[in-house]
Amino acid sequence: MFTGLIEGTGKILGMTRQKGDMVLHVMPLFNMSDSRKGDSLAVNGACLTITDKKDNRLSMDVSGETIARSTLREIRQGAEVNLERALRLSDRLGGHLVLGHVDGIGRILKKESQQRSWVLRIGIDPSLSRYTIEKGSIAVDGISLTINRCEDSFFEVNIIAHTGGETTLLKKNVGDRVNIETDLIGKYIEKLMIKEGSSPGGKKRSGIDLEMLIRNGFGD
Repeated sequence: MFTGLIEGTGKILGMTRQKGDMVLHVMPLFNMSDSRKGDSLAVNGACLTITDKKDNRLSMDVSGETIARSTLREIRQGAEVNLERALRLSDRLGGHLVLGHVDGIGRILKKESQQRSWVLRIGIDPSLSRYTIEKGSIAVDGISLTINRCEDSFFEVNIIAHTGGETTLLKKNVGDRVNIETDLIGKYIEKLMIKEGSSPGGKKRSGIDLEMLIRNGFGD
């Protein structure tokens, strides 16, 4: 479990391909001396496990599923990535609950400077946009952000100077691809609203519907 508050960045030292999987070698560009084998580490929003540590070099296995769903399949030696260690129970939850399970890939459609911050428009598949709402949370390359505007095929977020300086996001350009993890709560609500029926492939409404949610304060 993560918060989407990036601790710092790291440099990709190399990748070792193993059939459909991969071992990723990363050098953190900040102090991670207390990290150990078995620790979870979010790399551009993808939750990985540290399998080896030598000096300031971390190695992590990347499964075929993670490669298929994320931009890690496009990563290159020398690239800079966002890093966040797993949330501790004693930590403040400053962002939002992020699992590190990438839902899909988005593409930067617009990058616009507005005084001391930037607005990014990111295109996504409609299968992901169903979980986006204005003023809701979303993780982009592992960064917890607030959605300012959303449509069927894109959403917009504001990047303040601090976030831009501490992460890789503003180093990306229009056309670059980013990892997207939508808000966990929306997925659970959808699952509760529709449950599997007894017939093969059949579905039936559960006791939870939009009217009930609104009646209990979960909507306008």
